Amino acid sequence: MTSNISRRRFQQSLAAGLGSMSASGWFGDFARAAVADPQRKRHCILLWMSGGPSQTDTFDLKPNHENGGEFKETQTKVPGLRFSEHLPKLAEMSDQLAILRGMSTKEGDHGRGTYLMRTGQKPMGPERFPTLGASLANQLGHDGVKLPSNVSIGSFRALNQDAFSPGFLGPKFGPLFVGASDVPGSMRNDSNGFPRLEVQSMKRAAGITEERMEQRLQFWSKLQSDFVASRQGGAAVSHQEVYQGALRLMNSEDAIAFNLSEESQKTREAYGANVFGQGCLLARRLVERGVPFVEVSLGTGSGGIGWDTHSNNFAAVKDLSTILDDGWSSLMKDLADRGLLESTTILWMGEFGRTPTINNSSGRDHFPQAWSTVLAGGGIKGGQAYGQTSEDGNSVVDGKVGVQDLMATLVRALGLPSDVSNQSPSGRPIPLSDGSAIKELLA
Repeated sequence: MTSNISRRRFQQSLAAGLGSMSASGWFGDFARAAVADPQRKRHCILLWMSGGPSQTDTFDLKPNHENGGEFKETQTKVPGLRFSEHLPKLAEMSDQLAILRGMSTKEGDHGRGTYLMRTGQKPMGPERFPTLGASLANQLGHDGVKLPSNVSIGSFRALNQDAFSPGFLGPKFGPLFVGASDVPGSMRNDSNGFPRLEVQSMKRAAGITEERMEQRLQFWSKLQSDFVASRQGGAAVSHQEVYQGALRLMNSEDAIAFNLSEESQKTREAYGANVFGQGCLLARRLVERGVPFVEVSLGTGSGGIGWDTHSNNFAAVKDLSTILDDGWSSLMKDLADRGLLESTTILWMGEFGRTPTINNSSGRDHFPQAWSTVLAGGGIKGGQAYGQTSEDGNSVVDGKVGVQDLMATLVRALGLPSDVSNQSPSGRPIPLSDGSAIKELLA
């Protein structure tokens, strides 16, 4: 027992030492050295825009049409490529962004659209398909990382719980939820005004000493081993995987990644004092430590109505765009400075777009027919807009892209084979995508 306690204390001291070296800049040097390793693993960051963002007010403005609305265009770093005036920092990084202006789907309901875009599958039939995060954690994860392979930050799951599920891949690849809230605006702030992005159950219960915790775990381990031995597969094994994953996280020195107070006030303010901004900062810290998939949400879970702007669209999108611009641009800058952007592919999307036509409440409604997504970072040829919508924005006139084509492009950008698949419980291989990768977008 004494040796176990001593080992844990040594790990805690080591974690504190790593934290101080990180703050001094040592970890940045370590990250750059890791990138030079030919065995360096790839990462994906999903920037999920809950509620459906307006393409007409972000990346595909129509300034010369009545549908254009109140916002002006701004010239980006790339000649001829223009964004909203409220995305000035991303405009300076446009050479690293590929805008897909010809997205087109058929699901205009929040729940169904969320499921479609996050799994690549239509919401029908009994099969529970894994979400994008679970699929990529399965494909990109490796044993060298003690942290969870799939982390979801600030997610709002009320629109469709199954769209955040590992599906038939099981809980091993399910997301670790950080700062998740299904009640808009319920996130609490710390004493410095930053949201508390906490991982639940990371600490022992009050009054439980290390010695007592060790005894409990030994007792649980014996009971669980005997129980699982007679029940191969199913819920028993799933429960054991979740429990063991939680224990690994609690005992891992890499769990210090979740402690954002290690970062300077200046850095935290650059990302933004909000769930999305601090989530982007956490995503950077997780990628530094090898986590293959991280999702950061901006929308309903961050307070208010998010991107679901049926009324008062322009005031809401202006505020959301500022949050997006600060967090996303800081994330890309930090990843680039650490040599990690080339091995990290970023996907920005929501469940659908919004109507070019402005309704009587100064809002825009659900619109899956013609909208925008964005790819950036590793494996992506930035500095371009792929596809084009009509003058009024109501249809795609060139470069129409479906969800399967988007998934196929992401898969290839991440360096995975085009026919990569998940194994269903029945033993049937189910491809991550049966679409065609867009070659023009691949670096």
